[in-house]
Amino acid sequence: MSKITFIGAGSTIFAKNVLGDCMFVPALAGFEFALFDIDEQRLKDSENMLNNLKQSVQSNVVVKAYADRKEALRGAKYVINAIQVGGYKPSTVIDFEIPKKYGLRQTIADTIGIGGIFRSLRTIPVLWDFAKDIEEVCPDALFLNYTNPMATLTGAMLRYTNVKTVGLCHSVQVCSEHLLKSLGMDHEGVEEKIAGINHMAWLLEIKRDGKDLYPEIKRRAKEKQQSKHNDMVRFELMDKFGFYVTESSEHNAEYHPYFIKRNYPYLIEKFNIPLDEYPRRCVEQIERWEKMRNEIVNDAQLTHTRTREYGSHIIEAIETNVPFKFGGNILNTGRLISNLPEKAVVEVSCVADRSGITPCYVGDLPEQLAALNRTNINTQLLTIEAAVSGKREHIYQAAMLDPHTAAELSIDDIVAMCDDLIEAHGDWIPKFEDCKTISFA
Repeated sequence: MSKITFIGAGSTIFAKNVLGDCMFVPALAGFEFALFDIDEQRLKDSENMLNNLKQSVQSNVVVKAYADRKEALRGAKYVINAIQVGGYKPSTVIDFEIPKKYGLRQTIADTIGIGGIFRSLRTIPVLWDFAKDIEEVCPDALFLNYTNPMATLTGAMLRYTNVKTVGLCHSVQVCSEHLLKSLGMDHEGVEEKIAGINHMAWLLEIKRDGKDLYPEIKRRAKEKQQSKHNDMVRFELMDKFGFYVTESSEHNAEYHPYFIKRNYPYLIEKFNIPLDEYPRRCVEQIERWEKMRNEIVNDAQLTHTRTREYGSHIIEAIETNVPFKFGGNILNTGRLISNLPEKAVVEVSCVADRSGITPCYVGDLPEQLAALNRTNINTQLLTIEAAVSGKREHIYQAAMLDPHTAAELSIDDIVAMCDDLIEAHGDWIPKFEDCKTISFA
């Protein structure tokens, strides 16, 4: 029996979306959906939910929860990863509250920035443990990574393990549709080209019937900027750098040095930036789950409509050999994007079919866009270096190279903040070589 293993299956709603989608794929009839999570109650919840959904949609997959991760992985053809190491408490709270003491504010903190660095440092070792099991019990499996920070985690897997890995996000497939909808424009028949890095890929072309839509988009965006709305940072970036970016304004506010600044507090109001947005969402999601848990987990008439998540479509394409094109995160081997580093993970169009995942060549990005990407890639590569080397100096350097952190703090404060974060995380991250002064030798 072929198997899809879902690690982090306690993410019940996401498991419903991705594995629920797979129940609508005829080629996956008879597959086992193997569930694993370290939270036994959440694992049981997801098992119950998926079995109810299976009955409701009359699927003949087999849903099975495992207490042993290696057994859940044994013989898997596909592995879906959706874990969050450290959770909201203690780790997300630490990521936000300690930087605040140094005057460093964040919005989401899951990609780069100081929060993204430490989320990587506590997650990469866990993924490497997964990789050891995968290499032993399902060496040919395709690892579909949905966990952030996407670029660092995917890069750590592709560069330091033998696991076939692709990173999947949600922002590419909705980028142009949301943009046009927000400006009162029709999305029907739109052709687009998107490439860059995760959460900072660029809408390089957007056309209808061969006509460039950017002039009208920019005209309407400039008008919309006259009043407050929820996408002001991206519209500002488009105005100054020429292109729209895939991920939301609350994310991009902290990827650049221009928007969250202690000495210019009016910028928060001007660009409608939601500081501490992710902790707020975490609290809301926890409260919402408590209210909806019973109706989701125990609903015998639970229904599902196939979503736009890439996972089931990729698996279907590989099983049926009917190609599927998607925006994937993959190593920049052979310079898919020729003016970004080869060690970087880039987000480019990829094609899935029976041969696996084939990324598409892009060439050069407009130089200003490549430059913005490189500012984030620098931190991503140094974060992976820290995970590999176990040296604090690489954590410090990753933070010093982060655009937002470097714009706000001195070198001494960055080092002190990193030391505080290392101490606060305790056993959630590996032990790093205790080196209080940086040696560049």
